[in-house]
Formats: sequence, C-alpha cells, structure tokens
Amino acid sequence: MQLIGMLDSPYVRRVAISLQLLGLPFEHQSISVFSTFAQFQQINPVVKAPTLVCDDGEVLMDSTLILEYAEALAGPRKSLMPGDVAERQHALRVIGLALAACEKSVQIVYEHNLRPAEKLHEPWVARVTGQLLAAYEALEAELRRRPLAVTSSTINQAGVTTAVAWHFTQQMLPGVVAPANYPGLQAFSAQAETLPEFMAAPHGSNTYLHGG
Repeated sequence: MQLIGMLDSPYVRRVAISLQLLGLPFEHQSISVFSTFAQFQQINPVVKAPTLVCDDGEVLMDSTLILEYAEALAGPRKSLMPGDVAERQHALRVIGLALAACEKSVQIVYEHNLRPAEKLHEPWVARVTGQLLAAYEALEAELRRRPLAVTSSTINQAGVTTAVAWHFTQQMLPGVVAPANYPGLQAFSAQAETLPEFMAAPHGSNTYLHGG
C-alpha cells in the first residue's frame, strides 16, 4: 500500500499512525496538494489527501474511509475500535469531536494562509474559532470523565485522532487554543507524541520513518 499526502495534514498523519498501530506495512509519499498538485493529480485526479493506493492499484480517499478499510485488513487480529457497543459509541463521540477540531483548525489555517488579507472575513473566522474552542472544551471534559489509554498497545482510534488533532492545532495555530486551559489534552498529546508510532510520522513535510 502507498499513503499519499504530507504529514502536516492531521488526516494524513492520523492514517500513518493508525496503519502502524494496526501492523499494516505501507510506503509513504510526501506529496503536497498545493506545491506538487500536478504530481498528486497523476495518482488521484481528485487531489485529496490522504490518498491510499491499495495493493491492487485501486485508490481510496478520506481518512475515515481509509481507516475503515485498514480495520478490515487488520481484523480480527487487531483493531483500534472497541468491540463493545457502548464503548464504541463513546469512541465515536470522541473521534467526532477530534475531527471537528481538525476541520475547524484547517479552515482557520486556510483562511489566513490562502485568502488575501484584504478579503479576510473576520465574522467567519470568529465563528469557526468558536466552534474549534467548543470542540476542545468538549474533548477536555471527556478526558476528565473517561481518560484515554496512551500506550502503543492500548491507544485506540479515539486517542490517536484526539492527540493528532491537538498537536496539529498547536503547531499551526499557536495562541488560538491556550494549552493552559486544556491541561488534560495537553498532557495526553505530549505523552502520545513520545510513542514510536507518532515519532515515526512527525508533523511536517518529512516522510514516514519506516521502523522509527
């Protein structure tokens, strides 16, 4: 399998970390949807990161759908999703909140980095920022109520997505979400970033470090 996309995307990074935790080998091409658009387009005409090129050449996209496929490949030997219905329901809630935080963070980054300053729409930025903070407030409350496991053998998809989302926001929007206001998320993410699967797929333009 080949994972296409840059690790500065929380969605690409989420997949890279999860594939490792599931024990699924893959190659990674750090190709940008911006600076190397044409190259990406040759692999996936939609130019959507992450893209997964399966062993038979079929192309998948969207991190959640890619991870659903990965779960099918790894199961029943390994899964990052709880088998118990109640536990899975809770995991899905946490994942939904973390993905919302990713989405709102990306929207703010794009608004500031891609839109000309004179066309920046402040009411829109304020609205999205409010949604971002609401997502993290809910995630912080969930962590206080039900702490997430954070070892390579116990972390699940809720933990992976939460840690990746928080790290992305802190890297790309410093000062927007004050770490001091979310001590549980800050501590959880810091611990997750020390896991070998996270360290092998560091946020940024690097390529996944096989065996890192």
